[in-house]
Amino acid sequence: MFNLKSILITASVVAAASTAVAQEKPALAFVVNAASDFWKLSEAGVKAAQAELPGYDLQFRYPAQGTAALQNALMDDLVAAGTDAIMISSADPKNSIDAFNRIAAQVPLFTTDSDAPDSNRIAYLGSSNTAAGVQAGEIAVEAMPDGGKCMGFVGFLGADNAVERIAGFRQAVEGSGIELVDVRGDDVDFARARSNVDDVLAANPDITCMVGFYSYNPPKIYEALQAAGKLGEITVIAFDEDPITLGAVREGSFAGTVVQDPYQWGYQGMKLMAAYLEGDKSGIPDDGLIIVPTKKINKDNVDAFEAELKARIGG
Repeated sequence: MFNLKSILITASVVAAASTAVAQEKPALAFVVNAASDFWKLSEAGVKAAQAELPGYDLQFRYPAQGTAALQNALMDDLVAAGTDAIMISSADPKNSIDAFNRIAAQVPLFTTDSDAPDSNRIAYLGSSNTAAGVQAGEIAVEAMPDGGKCMGFVGFLGADNAVERIAGFRQAVEGSGIELVDVRGDDVDFARARSNVDDVLAANPDITCMVGFYSYNPPKIYEALQAAGKLGEITVIAFDEDPITLGAVREGSFAGTVVQDPYQWGYQGMKLMAAYLEGDKSGIPDDGLIIVPTKKINKDNVDAFEAELKARIGG
């Protein structure tokens, strides 16, 4: 005859063992720089990687606000909770070196989107932001053969991705008669991003071109130009694949946009960290840079590109 007490004890032991096994799964975290729809593709990439890495717990984390202090506090919390490796898009790499090195001394640390090359991170996986800036400049040169004056808009002026995109743009337009007069930062404050454009429209009538260097900047440019009745009068060069941006490219209100592949950052990033934890470091190049190519989107290829995006997010 079965002893009910023995059965209950055995069941409890099995349940406890199962919980322990679940808790022992290595945890990998992807930490972004701010809340933005741009990151939905990376989240989809992490989800796809999770299906192929059942032995890992993959997490996608947003800081409470887009500041280096809150990013760093989130990483501290993740390490304290037992996270085994972290990939992060740094909001302010130059002022986060000490914090990054503290984290890197405890768990493998990787960067994406915005690098922190002076830290002890293991590798960067993402776009060449300089190359992306060059591509944006090429769109401008093609759209404005007679030159013009451009104003740029970006989130974090000091972030590596911003600095490199701006430098690449200036490199590409050199000698073309196109001038990037200035770049206005907004610290990922969407209301400020819109007011920056409104202020330029009011105070700088000589501006004939606008460049949105972060994903949400082009939609804010679109809103402001639409409200001012100037859509189509000012040449706009965009970054990333916000639906408003793609719609503006399709209708001809924007000259084009440079798109990254954040889906692959999430997907490849998780696979890279899992392999690293398992002792496979073959995916880490000598220079620590794993570049995912960017590409130019215009009226000719925007429909095909948008269909690809929908398939990825829907999948």
